[in-house]
Parts: sequence; C-alpha cells; structure tokens
Amino acid sequence: MRADPGHYELVSPRNLQLVLALMDREPSRWTPIAGGTDLMVLYAAGKLPARKLVSIWNLPELRRIEVSREELRIGAGCTYTDLRDNKIIASEFPLLASAALPALLVYEAILTLVAARGEREVPYGRFHQAYKTHALRPDELIRTIRLPRRFSGYVCFARKVGARRAQAIAKVCVAALGKVEHGRIIDARIALGSVAPVPLRLRETEHALIGKNPGRELAGLAADTVARQIQPIDDIRSTLRYRTAVAANLVAQFVEALSSQAGRE
Repeated sequence: MRADPGHYELVSPRNLQLVLALMDREPSRWTPIAGGTDLMVLYAAGKLPARKLVSIWNLPELRRIEVSREELRIGAGCTYTDLRDNKIIASEFPLLASAALPALLVYEAILTLVAARGEREVPYGRFHQAYKTHALRPDELIRTIRLPRRFSGYVCFARKVGARRAQAIAKVCVAALGKVEHGRIIDARIALGSVAPVPLRLRETEHALIGKNPGRELAGLAADTVARQIQPIDDIRSTLRYRTAVAANLVAQFVEALSSQAGRE
C-alpha cells in the first residue's frame, strides 16, 4: 500500500530556534527529517507512522564546522561532502569519510543535544541504547558533534563489506585507530557496525593489544576475541556466521596494519 501525501504535514522553519519552539509546543508530535533515508522507505511502503514532519535540512546553525586548538565541532546537518572537503577532517579525522558511525566511537565523540529549554552533552558511546532507540528526548535534536584533536600519529583503518562496491548498506564495517611506539602498541580503538543492535567498541580486543608487539600471532589472538563481543543476526543481507568471520578477519587486518607501522619505526 502506497502512502497518501494528503495524510502528512511537512513544515520547513527558516531557523533552528523555530524548529525547537515547534517541538517544544508539541513534543512527540513532530518528527525531524533531513536526508530522510529511513523515513522515505517507510513512507513509500505506506508504513510511516509519523504524520507531522519538520524539515531541518540546510539549517545554517547545523551546517557549521568549527575548529579550536583542542577540538573539532561538526554541525549535525553537515553533509558527507562537507566532511570530505574539510582539510582538518581529511588530515586529522580521515575515518569520518569512510566509516561514519563506528568512527565516532573510536574518536570518542561527544554529542551536544539541544532543545528550547537548553543543551546537554552525551558521549556518543551512550547515545545508542538499543536497535533504533537512542538518548534523544522528544523535544531534542543533535546540534553538534565534538571530537578531541589528539589522534595525530595514529594508524587509521576502515573497511566496509557490502553487497557491491558502491553506496550500499554494510554487512560489516570497521573503524579502528592504533598507535605504535618502540615496537609496541600503546593505544588501540576498534569499533564495528552492523554486527550488534548498535555500533560497538571491542573493548576486550583493545585491551588484549595494548603493550604487545603487533604481528601475525597477535592478529590471530585479536580475531579470536571478536566472537565473544558481537551479536550478529541472520537477516536478508547476511548471516551470523558470515558476519562473525568477516569481523574477525577485519580486526586481524587492522593488527597487521599496525605491524607495518612498527616496521617503519
């Protein structure tokens, strides 16, 4: 059954303040829409429950990228092209151009949430609470993503496994950062997407790597820890067994990339 446009109301306020005032007056009644990736799929199938939509697309307050000595602040309305064209992001946060959601975990992003009544901050690692469930209150939007500028000298590793070599939903994706000094791993951060209800940090694997010499043996050890930390499902895109095997292989590849850095010291 296709949706009837007449059953929906879409408004497009000219600034963020007006959007927040609208959501404050009628919390839970208005659903924000920007790109509309998920919403338009439901709409086309006649299954979109939200009847009141408020556009936040291209609001100037959400399209800013600000840089200070300590951190980078990215407006929540910035596009993928905005990120790829920014020189600071390209040089210091390259994972954002290849593995956006898991990358926010390894960069330890802080989200600034805004409502008419004020702002609050939530670590990105606590934002996703369950499948399609998050920490946003009914009258809140994400305003800014804050990233600390302290990852120079790290090895950056990102891989996405999908059905085709193009823009497609991932079966498994990984974003990882690691730093090697004097032949030993002094920091490791690994996050996976599409293998659990929410993006996931592999804390056990990270701890297993710290202080070790990267190499094939350590890569195998790291791969062995993966299955204990992820919760893949069988669905139309892939199977539990496949996702687990791919995730383990990608983590092993990351450790081998760290070994390459150690060899260049």
